[in-house]
Amino acid sequence: MLAEEQTRSPRGGTRLKMVPVEEFDPELRQLVAADDRTPLELGLLRVHAHRPSHAKAIVGLHAALWTDRLLPDRLLELVRLRIAFFNQCRTCMAIRYPGAIADGLTEALVCSLEKPHEAPDLSAVEQAAIRYGELLATDHLAIDESVYEDLREHFTEEEIVELGAYCAFCVGFGRLGATWNMIEELPKRFHDGQVATPWGGDAITIR
Repeated sequence: MLAEEQTRSPRGGTRLKMVPVEEFDPELRQLVAADDRTPLELGLLRVHAHRPSHAKAIVGLHAALWTDRLLPDRLLELVRLRIAFFNQCRTCMAIRYPGAIADGLTEALVCSLEKPHEAPDLSAVEQAAIRYGELLATDHLAIDESVYEDLREHFTEEEIVELGAYCAFCVGFGRLGATWNMIEELPKRFHDGQVATPWGGDAITIR
């Protein structure tokens, strides 16, 4: 488990060059409506843009996972933020999606993610999903039949598949994003060398 009191060396800036919007591949630029988005909304795509065909495939997968959903936005946002804590992806921890807020996500609920399995304001369904995402992020080989039996109490087979793919996206790309260290546009508390948390205020809502 990641200890919150753990410290790391002071953080610099983004470790790879970000591609300016005007230098995006034209198809990619149009696909994501890049001219109408803020730099923070474009996020990691500004580095993925070095490889346009890969970037467009990632955008397609992201769109499918974020828009064609069986599971509620609030549940998935809670899972995403818990995974982001273990990944220490500061961009992932700082942002909130408006769909989740409209679905009932509050910063009080985000604070419950500090100890989600003891939180009375998280439902049993949310706690099961968060536990699954946490295990994928920290100890995936501990996910045995008992974990899936617990998931089956709350989710259909289709929903379990969706949850797994969503978590895998968050774990993989969140870890990559953490190493890229894109922190310049984030609130000040994400800039220091301390282990960051998604709870603690200063969240940014993006599209």
